[in-house]
Amino acid sequence: MKQFTALTLLVSCSLLLASPVFAHGEICEPSDGAKGMAGAMGTIEFKPSDWQENKQSWWKDSDGVAPGVAGCHVGTDAQGVPNGRMFGEACLPDGLLVESNPGKDVIHGHSDDLGHPDTFDCNAWCVGEGKTAGMCEVAAAPPCEQSARCACK
Repeated sequence: MKQFTALTLLVSCSLLLASPVFAHGEICEPSDGAKGMAGAMGTIEFKPSDWQENKQSWWKDSDGVAPGVAGCHVGTDAQGVPNGRMFGEACLPDGLLVESNPGKDVIHGHSDDLGHPDTFDCNAWCVGEGKTAGMCEVAAAPPCEQSARCACK
């Protein structure tokens, strides 16, 4: 039964529908960098607005898994040379933060040009950081035009 459940979760997490900007479907387990962090909800499938179907793409994250820091995911080649592609983190309509991963400046691949960022409940993350409350807010993260972060009170 465990194998069937694991297979069902794997298949369901692989079949998310993506919008031109990002997907918000079924949430899967948090990434290794987010596991154990307050407010970590799990990963979703992300399709960049300039999606390149059936292509392996390479990326480098500017901030790692750091919900309090607005980050920029910079497209590169396999050696880490920037290629002009990029996208920032985002606030979903339900208030969750889309937080890119894996780690700061780690070059990593996206199969079929699809990423799997973490999502965070900013209020829970901020309370876990010793603050009274928090919410997702749009913020700057050059070179990305726009990004987002958890803002705590």
